[in-house]
Amino acid sequence: MTTMPLRGSLIQFMESILPPETLDGAGFELTRVRQYTIFLENKVGRLQSLVRSLEQGVGKIVALSIEESGDTALVRLIAAHSEFGRELLRTAGFSFSETELLAVKLPTGARQPLVRICSVLLAAEINIHYAYPLLQSPKGSCMALYVDDPTLAAQLLIKKGFTLIGESDLQKW
Repeated sequence: MTTMPLRGSLIQFMESILPPETLDGAGFELTRVRQYTIFLENKVGRLQSLVRSLEQGVGKIVALSIEESGDTALVRLIAAHSEFGRELLRTAGFSFSETELLAVKLPTGARQPLVRICSVLLAAEINIHYAYPLLQSPKGSCMALYVDDPTLAAQLLIKKGFTLIGESDLQKW
């Protein structure tokens, strides 16, 4: 008799749970947001050009993270309207890639919400590769998380009482 690894049985168990719900959306919306990683040369005014292009066309940049290394920088951002953001980046000639992230609302008044998020994901052996805060939210503090298994992570976080932000939620901000 073979035994199923813990993670495999956990995935099967979690698949039996109802589809995840987002902050304002129904259960059918994916609990992910789109992040663009833009590759910029470290030149004076290049970041301003990027931000201006997006804010004039898309409106809001919801999250921003910059990682500089020598002659280049990686700018990670989440736009309120991701489809328009993609088109603006293409039109403006920026080199970029797309990734899906989880955006988690941090409960107000809760003790150590970041420790709780890490504990939930650690219990399922899900790695957080990087995280950064959202800049604006009418619903309180939120974190963007890039994880190994976003579907399982979303299900576990919802089961533990966390609220996830979907793309339709961002468009209302």
